[in-house]
Order: sequence, then structure tokens, then C-alpha cells
Amino acid sequence: MAHGEKLVFVGDSITEGGDWAAWFPDDEVVNLGVGGDTTASLAERLDQVVAAQPDSVVLLIGANDFGSRRSVEQVVRGVESILVTMRRELPGTRLLLQSILPRGADYAARIQDANRHLRQFSATVRAQWLDLWPALSDESGDAIRPEFSDDQLHLTPAGYDAWVAELRPGLERLRGEPPMSRPLTVITTAYDIE
Repeated sequence: MAHGEKLVFVGDSITEGGDWAAWFPDDEVVNLGVGGDTTASLAERLDQVVAAQPDSVVLLIGANDFGSRRSVEQVVRGVESILVTMRRELPGTRLLLQSILPRGADYAARIQDANRHLRQFSATVRAQWLDLWPALSDESGDAIRPEFSDDQLHLTPAGYDAWVAELRPGLERLRGEPPMSRPLTVITTAYDIE
């Protein structure tokens, strides 16, 4: 893993509660998680992300939108808008979009629907996708595991451990990608075709 990069974590209270500097001590870590953030309020403060000039952005947003009874379409469009803005303003930054985490079973269908759309969209802005649902959901696959959350939203230390266990290899893959501002190299080799 390339170390010493500026790694910016962006999201709501779930991101804010992470001890990212301790978990990624070889990087310059900036935690831009803000409790209560929705896609709309995060969009209003994207200038903070741009000002940080990160090498990589790790984004997790959308849980509070569902708590505020926003539709799947509203949540997806909000996340897409954030990604488009970040790609435009930070063309050389690597982007890692994480799936919206499981909550209570009553949220499962809508969150999984949003995650399907976001997974498909992430490639259009050259963002990598990290699906956290399998690692954090219970046996039914519909809710967060009880040991990972006391309120079906915020993470316990065990929940953060499970997240970081998925995030480390996700960041390895992300950092294996060249910065997006570098042009692709086209090899021009003559082939002798018989």
C-alpha cells in the first residue's frame, strides 16, 4: 500500500465517529464526517473536501436521508450529484464510494435498491465501489448485526472493526489505480498478423 497519502473520509456521524488516524497511521488523515449530514447538507460543504486536496476520498452517505423519509431516487440522485461534483473539482483524486450500511429490517429493501443504483453509477465517475452490506448485515441479510450497532444506525467498536476489515483491502485496490488525471498509455506495437 502506498503510504503517506492524504486520505479524506467524508460522511455523516458514522464516519465522524471513526478513529481513522489511528487505523491508518501511515497516511495524512482528514475526517470530514459531520453528525446528521444528509446528501443535501454534504453537497453544501463539498468545498471543504476540495480544499483538502486529497489523494483519495472515502465516501459514506445516505443513512440519514432514509431516516428523513427521502425516497430511493432522492438519495441516489443526491449521492450521484456529490460524486459528479467531486470528480469535476478533484479530477486527479481517487474516489471510493461505500454502500449505505444496513440498519433495521424495515429499511433494507430501500437501502439495497439505492445501493444497486449507486454501484452501477460509481463507474461512470471513475469511482470504486465497496459493498459493506455482506460484512455488516445479520444472518437474514436484512438488518445490521446486533453486535455492530446498539441503535440500528451508529456503530459499536465491533462494527467499526468489521468496517475497517473491509475497508483496508478496498483501499489497497483503490491505491493500485493511477490518479485519474494521468492519461492512459496506449501501446503502439506493430503486429505481424498472418
